[in-house]
Amino acid sequence: MTTDKNAHSPTLIDIIAGARPNFMKIAPIIRAMRARTAEGGSLRYRLVHTGQHYDARMSGDFFEQLGIPAPDVNLEVGSGTQAEQTAAIMVRYEKLLLEKPSALCLVVGDVTSTMACAIAAQKLRIPVAHVEGGIRSGDWSMPEEINRMATDAITNWFFTTSEVANENLRRAGVSDERIFFVGNTMIDTLLANMDRLRPPSFRDELGLEPGRYFVTTLHRPANVDSQDGFVRMLAAIAEATRGMPVVFPVHPRTAKTLRELDGGSAVPPSLHLVDPQPYLEFNWLVKHAFGVITDSGGITEETTVMGVPCVTLRDSTERPETITLGTNELVGTDPARIAPVLDRLFDGQWKKGAVPPLWDGRTGERIVAALEGLLVGSRSNG
Repeated sequence: MTTDKNAHSPTLIDIIAGARPNFMKIAPIIRAMRARTAEGGSLRYRLVHTGQHYDARMSGDFFEQLGIPAPDVNLEVGSGTQAEQTAAIMVRYEKLLLEKPSALCLVVGDVTSTMACAIAAQKLRIPVAHVEGGIRSGDWSMPEEINRMATDAITNWFFTTSEVANENLRRAGVSDERIFFVGNTMIDTLLANMDRLRPPSFRDELGLEPGRYFVTTLHRPANVDSQDGFVRMLAAIAEATRGMPVVFPVHPRTAKTLRELDGGSAVPPSLHLVDPQPYLEFNWLVKHAFGVITDSGGITEETTVMGVPCVTLRDSTERPETITLGTNELVGTDPARIAPVLDRLFDGQWKKGAVPPLWDGRTGERIVAALEGLLVGSRSNG
């Protein structure tokens, strides 16, 4: 891939954020870049919020709690189908780049904004760096998998979280000089905020005691789009958790199915439906839970670092290190498989788990150092 280095500022980096998972991943990069600027570093960033998640509960709270500055640009794409959002992001980001190009488009994770901005940038000959490059689940039914594959196909430089991701890239023909094994920025954010975690306002109302409740999150189509299947899943979770309170922050996609279930009357009484939680409150819940039941990928990384048992209701995972090294178990989407797995937890037979390499809180610093070498170093040598 070639870029026209004379067509844009060599120091301005676009950092793209569009959905809730992105905000946790960009915070350490912004923090590290600010620190380097204070020390005389020459890189500057432009924070571009695509507006893919436009609900304050899904994005606004994160900016405040994680100390992320207000976006320099908000593309305000709002809701729509995935194709509509992709098109709107590409059109609006292209317009921004035509008005003021950047030296690099830095995308994170695997949401629609990641793929759309990478495509728009690369078509304008602006290089792309992908934080969490090389992650694969092998499940093409997941929109995120398509986003990962499309983004990585046009990425110049990859910042990876694991050796598994490195191998995925090598098998795809990516040379080692384009791969930077740096660790996990989401864990940077977790470790930086561990002492700031705080209980939600409903802790006393629900009688939540450390180690005496579960947390569950569900939003994957396979688990929540079918009313009958969703009801069976909720019943199985209630039975498998043996009457313990289950705190259930409800994703907007899940809320739609719940509204169709006659106002949630099919929800077992031990499952407590709450709004999506801000970062500090949600991770307080996870840290003190007896266990977590989820279909999210990112949460499995956080539970691994916090040593909290985790059950993943999916048939595949793009984060295998949370299973091979961490506290996560992949159960599948059959509700009947939940109880036998949780029986092991209640019997004290859950694996201890370990923290994967380089998940040490310094990933943001490594990324910024690499960017300086790629952009500033190449300019001074050219």
